[in-house]
Amino acid sequence: MSIYLDDIAQFLAKFLAVDRYDGDQNGIYVPSNRAIARLGLVLEPRSDLAKWTRRERIDALFLHRPWQLQPEKLAADIGVIAYHLAFDECFTLGYNPRLATVLGMSGLEVLGKKEERAIGMIGAIDRHNFDSYCDRIDQVFGGYDKANPGNCAEILRVAVVGAMNDALVREASDRGANIYITGQLRQPAQEALLETGIGCVAVGHRRCEEWGLKALGGVLTERWAKLQVLFL
Repeated sequence: MSIYLDDIAQFLAKFLAVDRYDGDQNGIYVPSNRAIARLGLVLEPRSDLAKWTRRERIDALFLHRPWQLQPEKLAADIGVIAYHLAFDECFTLGYNPRLATVLGMSGLEVLGKKEERAIGMIGAIDRHNFDSYCDRIDQVFGGYDKANPGNCAEILRVAVVGAMNDALVREASDRGANIYITGQLRQPAQEALLETGIGCVAVGHRRCEEWGLKALGGVLTERWAKLQVLFL
């Protein structure tokens, strides 16, 4: 049975609960009735995108940031789906059970909300020191930008949040987190980091997105065994 762009869009609409994201790009960006065997997953258009789609025989594209796309350079029947904020919050740093599993977290609780949507999670891990847990983060994401151990001698509880401000850092510390994992260090949170002594790791925005893209590929191939996903 063939897979079509609308099938994938309908599946992701439910998986990502896109009705929570009013006014954001969620769903079909360029329509197509072409059957899909090979789906390209791309964060944003690049100059070699059209050439890559031809070489890899791509039937449709997923784009995270589609706004610079020039559809006229693609084959006429290649469809595009695009998800922006929903992808970020569900597949990168936020309340993300798939990520929690590979980070060794359990007993997940929501940490932080934006418009009633969870933007972070906090949970327990097996005992680690700061360096050993940074090694795990490095293995998961392929690196990180900055790491500050703070005053933590050991890590038993971890916060993973797709934002960073004074209030969120203090809440994480008050709820027992020994380390705060985020995309980028933010200056307004520096005082809270110093006063609480909580450790912090900034993974890097791009690394978080790349991990999320691979996770999305896993979800799609779990849903459709015959679907091939390719990454630019």
